[in-house]
Amino acid sequence: MDLANLKKEITDLVVKEMEEMGLLSLSVPVSVSARHLHVSQEHLEILFGKGYELTIQKQISQPGQFAANEKVDLITKKGTIKGIRILGPVRSKTQIELPKSDIRRLGLTGDVRNSGDITGSEGIMIVGPNGQVELMEGVIIADRHIHMTPADALRYGVHAGQLVSVKVPGVKGGLMNHVTIRISDKYALDFHIDTDDANAFLIENGQWLEIIK
Repeated sequence: MDLANLKKEITDLVVKEMEEMGLLSLSVPVSVSARHLHVSQEHLEILFGKGYELTIQKQISQPGQFAANEKVDLITKKGTIKGIRILGPVRSKTQIELPKSDIRRLGLTGDVRNSGDITGSEGIMIVGPNGQVELMEGVIIADRHIHMTPADALRYGVHAGQLVSVKVPGVKGGLMNHVTIRISDKYALDFHIDTDDANAFLIENGQWLEIIK
């Protein structure tokens, strides 16, 4: 069993136990997403060589997805960030997900968008060990979102595309608004935020937070 499926089983058991104890309160576990990119097979081969395939460094929270060993550099006229990790498997289009702090460092503007919504977004130079790609669009700040299965959505009383808030306790707590619900039977229950959000609210990876509808 891979790590993602193991995490899903553990999450399901935790949710069931919390339900039975009356402690669920529409809570979700957090995954803090560091800067990363997804690549197309075409761009992967330009960056790493003809016929190249990503190699797995570790499984991540969503089933079938993984952090790859492969890393690249991002370059603009105003800045460079080295060693950005690729997440696999390959996708139909290359997409780079950065927190606002990195966007500023690179001299970009940055739009908050859903994953896959890259039309008209900013471009960047991607440099790998075997070549480089002048990406015309694809740089985004990923929106806050919650992955869940249809069964999760039914239990929590939410629907795909719904915007909810998430309550954060603690000395720097508050409400995180505009959190998008994403539903698929291929998902595992998970609230995805970037490192800027996590640092601002002092949120720990794996922490459970409450959904406010």
